[in-house]
Amino acid sequence: MTSVHVDRALVLTAGRGTRLGLLSALRAKPALPVAGQPLVRRIVGWLARQQVTEIVLNLHHRPETITAILGDGADLGVRVRYSWEQPLLGSAGGPRRALPLLDASRFWIVNGDTLHDLPLAEMEAAHARSGALVTMALVPNPRPERFGGVIVEDGRIVRFVPPGTPGPSCHFIGVQLAEAEVFAALPDGEPAESVSGIYRALLARGPSPICAFLGDAPFQDVGTPADYLATALAVARAEGLGDDLPWGPGTRVHATARLTRTAVWDDVTIGPDVELTECVVGDGATVPAGLHLARRVLVPADKVGTAAVDRIGDLAVAAL
Repeated sequence: MTSVHVDRALVLTAGRGTRLGLLSALRAKPALPVAGQPLVRRIVGWLARQQVTEIVLNLHHRPETITAILGDGADLGVRVRYSWEQPLLGSAGGPRRALPLLDASRFWIVNGDTLHDLPLAEMEAAHARSGALVTMALVPNPRPERFGGVIVEDGRIVRFVPPGTPGPSCHFIGVQLAEAEVFAALPDGEPAESVSGIYRALLARGPSPICAFLGDAPFQDVGTPADYLATALAVARAEGLGDDLPWGPGTRVHATARLTRTAVWDDVTIGPDVELTECVVGDGATVPAGLHLARRVLVPADKVGTAAVDRIGDLAVAAL
């Protein structure tokens, strides 16, 4: 594999994961287990395989669930450091805060909730040829009614459009190569956004300084609990596991329980004659004997406080 020259990346892992509902009370989104391996570990491993070895992660929500997984990154052959955010600084404010740790004029920005296999060396070469300030990885928009779109002309991004916009568009899949100067002028510690903020300002100046790296790379993202389960199952199938998702450490499942296309996290106890189909069972949950459910999220009720959710015994339950 051709190595990339830009060996520094910021992985965006600070978000609250609000669309995950009950699951966000247990873990930061990038810490969710995907077919036996946490999402963020898969992302950092992918970067390491492409010789990106200096990695910063920004932290805000449930930071301990991420640091416990990665530590200093040594076992993955990388150096991991952390950029702490309080308050949450957003998709542009986060990179601004991380600039001193990155200590580079050019670096990757990688979303912490998307899996793909982009060829970073090719993307870096395209960025260098274009002279762009930012290059974004795009694919044809698979669901324009759900995903916001990116309009590209002659290889350059000319505007961003909301979901439901008529006509063809592209979809951003969570990898950018950016010049540090894009963020350097922002005040440190103040929230700021990229696509909805400073990138729109860049586009308004004239000829676009934001380029597109267009491809057809398959990708999976984790937005909602349903997205998460679909991603976990897709990865399991790709890795030869079929629909059998590995159970997390410390989990005990009674021999008479039947689990179908169900993700089971750490330290879970599942009683006799339980039947779960397309469910997600969060850390520490105890599923009582005889419970039959489909397409539900189950977490310990004491982890979600007074949230207005359905309860079954000591479980908080929500639709997948």
